[in-house]
Parts: sequence; C-alpha cells; structure tokens
Amino acid sequence: MTVLTLPDVARQTARSPAALTWVGMEGIALPIRLGSRSVTAKLNAGVSLDDADARGIHMSRLYLALAPLEEAPLTLQAVKDVLNAFLTSQDGLSQHAYLSVEGELPLKRQALISPLAGWKSYPFTLRCQLTPAGFQAELDLTVGYSSTCPCSAALARQLIQQAFEEDFAEIPLTKSAVSAWLGSEEGILATPHSQRSSVECSLRLSESENGEWPLADSIENSIDRIERALGTALQTAVKRIDEQAFALANGQNLMFCEDAARRLDKALRQAPGVSGFQLKVVHAESLHAHDAVARSEWNW
Repeated sequence: MTVLTLPDVARQTARSPAALTWVGMEGIALPIRLGSRSVTAKLNAGVSLDDADARGIHMSRLYLALAPLEEAPLTLQAVKDVLNAFLTSQDGLSQHAYLSVEGELPLKRQALISPLAGWKSYPFTLRCQLTPAGFQAELDLTVGYSSTCPCSAALARQLIQQAFEEDFAEIPLTKSAVSAWLGSEEGILATPHSQRSSVECSLRLSESENGEWPLADSIENSIDRIERALGTALQTAVKRIDEQAFALANGQNLMFCEDAARRLDKALRQAPGVSGFQLKVVHAESLHAHDAVARSEWNW
C-alpha cells in the first residue's frame, strides 16, 4: 500500500499577504469542570496570524489543545497553559492567543426564612489572552436582583397618609381602629413600584492571587459579594413567610440605580483577586417603557 503525504494547505503562501488579528473557532462545545460540577460551555479559541505570507493557521491544533480543560477544575493557570499550547502549536505563525469560556454556573439558594431551597443559574464568560505583554483574564457576570424605587415609595406613603387623615377625620383614634385600618385595603391604598433588575460586570482577575484558585470559587464568591451588597437577590422556592420577608427586605432597601451602582463599586473595589472592573446596573422599570441605567468603572 502506498503511503501518501497529505497536503498542508495552511503552509501555502497567501495570495494577498496581510497579518490578521484573530483567526480561530467560535462556539466550540466542551464540558468543563467548575469545582465539583460539570458544566457544558461554549468556547471561542483563536490566535493572531502575524506571518503575513502564511495562508492560514492550523485550527485543528487549537481544538486538540482544549482537551486538558475537561480533565481538572478550571483555573487561570490551566487556561494559561492552553494559551501557551495554542502559540506553540502554530510554529511561529502567532504571537497572540485568545480563549473565552461561556456558560452558566448553577447555585443552590436557600429561602429567606423557610427550609426550602432552589437552583439559580448565573451566566458567566471568562475571557483570556496571552500576548507578548503578558497574560490577562476578565470575568463577565450577570446577576439579577429586585429593586424598589425610593421616589415611588415616598409618593405611596403620602397617599396613605392622606387617606388616613381623611378616614380618621371624625373617628376617634384607638389602637384597635388604627390596627384594623392598616390591615384593610385602605391601609395599602398605594404601593411603590418595584422592578426586576440586573447588574452586568466585567472583573479583571489578578493572576497572582487566582492562578491556582479554582474559578468556580472566584465566580461564586463574586456573585455572593454582589448579592450581599444589593440585599434583595431574586428568590427560588418560597413559602408565604419567605415572600413576606422579601417584601420587608425590599421595603427597607429602597434604591435608585445610582444607589445600586455605588454599593457595587465599593464592594468590588474590596474584592480579593480583582484588580479592576466595569459595571452596569439596569433597573427595568415597571413605570416606564425604558430602563434606568448607571455605570461605574475602576482601574480599567
């Protein structure tokens, strides 16, 4: 049997020589390990094509270099090793390597009061690159929460106060009468509007602190820090006692989007392993057809 040498078209000379910033593959399906969990992720893998005369890169080598990410919990060091493998596999064609990992981290969350618990999925994207200037990693997170408008709450209180004055104008004030009124529909004549809100943030991760630290911990700790700063995380399984506790939390935690952005700015500046960030807070208002938005950034 004759052994044929298969052609390597990528080594041919380009018809129109030019260097390219990014060449690779998008939407690669790969199971990755976040702590003890196996998560199906979508990866984008690429390198620069710095040799202007080269027709193309060796894409299959990038794909094969991803295999180690299935074998151990994901860390920044593991990603850095893969990016180094990307560059080595291209035989001098590339100086820049890129990898992004997009998925959802499922976390089990306890109810506020009752023993119930349920699962929430938190979208994340890890974006890393290795260049002659060094290694860089950024983590994108989206976290939902509830917010109640301070202005709307003040207006609702004013209406309730006016209704109280009118209803009790000629009625003797007794504890039982006031208590009964507060428990009636007249006692909640108006309610402030709340909205399902979200924060989208990009965190620049410090390699020195997070290199060998499992990224599942980095993601979960960042989510916990964000939810603690906001105080009214979205719930999963609830009983009425939890719903009442959630209403109380919202009533005692009035915030404009500016308030939420300032809380998060302070919390993320103190986050270990974070050397910079960009964040956007979105309050999807129930009053308006448009959204209220606030942004902040530090060391970006």
